[in-house]
Amino acid sequence: MNIILFGPPGVGKGTQAKLIANEFNIPHISTGDILRNAIANETPIGLKAKSIMERGELVTDNVMIEIIKDTLSNPICKNGFIIDGFPRTIPQAKGLENLLSEINTKISFVINFEINEIEIIKRLQNRLSCIKCGSVFNSIIDSLNISSNCPKCNSQLVHRNDDESDTVKKRIQIYNASTSPLKNFYLEKKLLVSINGVGEIQKIFDNVIEKIKEKKYDRIN
Repeated sequence: MNIILFGPPGVGKGTQAKLIANEFNIPHISTGDILRNAIANETPIGLKAKSIMERGELVTDNVMIEIIKDTLSNPICKNGFIIDGFPRTIPQAKGLENLLSEINTKISFVINFEINEIEIIKRLQNRLSCIKCGSVFNSIIDSLNISSNCPKCNSQLVHRNDDESDTVKKRIQIYNASTSPLKNFYLEKKLLVSINGVGEIQKIFDNVIEKIKEKKYDRIN
């Protein structure tokens, strides 16, 4: 089962990805994580990405596709995967389609988490990130604050600059302009499964599993 998680910043894609990965025993691929790992491990494509970033430029679609290709070619992905954070634009989606065709696989579902702007801002203002392992927490749900240490590696927690209110609003604008059109792209391919992203984590997850089962049943029939 090959799944893409899709939705605005702060919708909870990372949290749900971990639950879905455990449910179906398939790896969660965070494009941010694999980019950082490629750079840290100094792979050929990682060094190329590092050079681009050091010039203050955005990593190109072609480079991101190559990094994703390296990951999806790993045997751990032979039974499926969950991609979180990519694609963000229609050209990226088409590039991913071409890549998957090359390795003889395709997307099973695109899970679209929907949430309103007020809820996004509230969530991100309560978000804390670990400076070492990159884990993300909610200060209210996880009973943490800026003075707390990371529950996973005991390192410092910070409130990222891109989670500040003004920055979040800009991120939402970019999402609406560049990424939101992907909904129709995948809807036309009959891959889109829309989920209400507001509510308790477990209830959202239960809804995800229910929708996936419905989608699989529809295809069989």
